[in-house]
Amino acid sequence: MSGKMKIGVLADGFRLPIKEGIKKAAELGVTGVQLYAVSGETAPWNMDAQARAELRKVVADNGIVVSAVCGDLWGYGFTNPNENPERIEKSKQIIDLSLELGCKIITTHGGVIPEDETHPRHLNIKAAFEAIGSYAQKAGAVLAIETGPEPAAVLRSFLDKLETRGVAVNLDPANLIMSVDDDPVKAVETLKPYVVHTHAKDGILLRKVDPTYMYHTYGVEPPADLPDEWDICREMPLGEGGVDWDNYLAALKNIGYTGYLTIEREVGEDPARDIGMAVEFLKRKLELLY
Repeated sequence: MSGKMKIGVLADGFRLPIKEGIKKAAELGVTGVQLYAVSGETAPWNMDAQARAELRKVVADNGIVVSAVCGDLWGYGFTNPNENPERIEKSKQIIDLSLELGCKIITTHGGVIPEDETHPRHLNIKAAFEAIGSYAQKAGAVLAIETGPEPAAVLRSFLDKLETRGVAVNLDPANLIMSVDDDPVKAVETLKPYVVHTHAKDGILLRKVDPTYMYHTYGVEPPADLPDEWDICREMPLGEGGVDWDNYLAALKNIGYTGYLTIEREVGEDPARDIGMAVEFLKRKLELLY
């Protein structure tokens, strides 16, 4: 592979209407945006042909591309067999929308994958990803599981055993630290064949808990005001958390990754300022790397 890694942002991170978020991203000098497509104005079931055409135009007029589309249906992913048919159908609709926007990468969370391959939750998640992955593969797209709910080695084993090549990885280094205390640098090599997109996020782990507590409880119905018991981890500005950015970016370069580092800033009182600082942080790192 040739080329260099590129910088993008999650457009919803600006907490603005989507068209304004895309414009703001372009003003920061990035070349890609990830769009959130599971609710609101950019959910496929809320967009007619005219709305889709207008969104494509806004992206093109700002001189950027859609780096990925977020199809994370929240909560417990694909662990509930009774709800999976609806979630699978919605995921297929998100894939179709993503392709209409010129993007072949759709990211999602699958739920916490147990290492035990006979565990019912493992079997439910596997069946769902084989169904959606097969659909994505035939359509010319890929569904990228976001790292975090399980260690990288468990995710690698899960992916290796799928019967479709339509499932890959969206590597989020902060999630690995904040959820399972895994090393993002080692995770790059572990997940090497599958990495198609990354999130640029940083964070720290305050105390270790069962990941299902975070993803299957907090993700389903997060409390409005987090009590002390939820003080498990903390997202931080890039460079202020536990991610070893120099070695992490070097590892991505070493595996030939030339895709997007998409900034995902989920907290903070001034998101535009925080995202702008993250863009400059990554620009400096990439200048040194290359």
